[in-house]
Amino acid sequence: MVDPSPLALFWAGVIALAIVAYVILDGFDIGVGVLFGTTRDEARRAEMMGSVAPFWDGNETWLVVVGASLFAAFPAAYAVLMGAFYMPVLLMLVGLIFRGVAFEFRYRSHRMRWLWDAGFAYGSTLVAFAQGAAVGAMMRGVPVENMQFAGGAFSWVHGFPVLTGIGLVLGYALLGACWMVLKTEGALQAWSYARIPWLVAGVFMILGLAFVWSLTIDPDAAQGARRLSGWGVAFPILSVLALLGVLLGARARRETVPMAMAAVFFVTAFLTLGVMFWPYMVPYAVTVGDAAAPDQALGFFLFAGVVVLPLIAVYTAGKYWIFRGKTDRGHVGVARGGR
Repeated sequence: MVDPSPLALFWAGVIALAIVAYVILDGFDIGVGVLFGTTRDEARRAEMMGSVAPFWDGNETWLVVVGASLFAAFPAAYAVLMGAFYMPVLLMLVGLIFRGVAFEFRYRSHRMRWLWDAGFAYGSTLVAFAQGAAVGAMMRGVPVENMQFAGGAFSWVHGFPVLTGIGLVLGYALLGACWMVLKTEGALQAWSYARIPWLVAGVFMILGLAFVWSLTIDPDAAQGARRLSGWGVAFPILSVLALLGVLLGARARRETVPMAMAAVFFVTAFLTLGVMFWPYMVPYAVTVGDAAAPDQALGFFLFAGVVVLPLIAVYTAGKYWIFRGKTDRGHVGVARGGR
């Protein structure tokens, strides 16, 4: 086991922050897509798409940052993870493509609108499920021999990853409902408020099932949980409290609280995974130090990172500042294809 250099730790931190940014920012617009499929009201659907229209494509920039940083800074981990999760990544990309196409074509092809509606809803659900299943498979451990993936194309298919896939679908839907509470008014906001308690209950149920499953049916899934000790136990406790905060904020009709607490839930859940996985980049086989590129290469990438990453952060912050406040009819018009 090689101790990670400061540069390796820096790039591991960049990847971690990019994952958190992606999960929260793209998570809410994926969640809106999941909820989009649960209603057939045309006005409601138009307002849903309008609430995320200015943001969705920029949010996916953080996924590109994750992939590019992993490829450049940790090539050994990239090779193993792509081999292990080729199918989930492919399914995720298919879902992202259908989501993007649906945004562009829904209001330009009235006869085929049913197809683009399905693409937006099912594509969003597929993206969330694929990401959640991959996380569940990593929690079970990735088989590695001689720094190469030692499993099969469907090694990730198991009961526990299916549960975590469903859990992330519900989690993203919860983020989406909280986003619409924050960004919309009137009927859609009330509709979103009404779904938050059910989604919180669904997330709690999946978390409970996954916990019982790991203790009784699939001991491999409990590998990470056995690594939680000391202060690390605080993160899952905070996750549960954050979920309760989402529920209480929704009941009190405090518009900003559900979204803030949902973000805290995902951050603390990610920190829980971080404690479970550390110091492994590929659980529980390849460490951060073993997977890192040479320091000369990491230092070279650093020059690009200190320029590009702040620009992405500033662009993201500026976009949310420009489109702050409630979604107006102009944004709905953009979703309808009006220019």
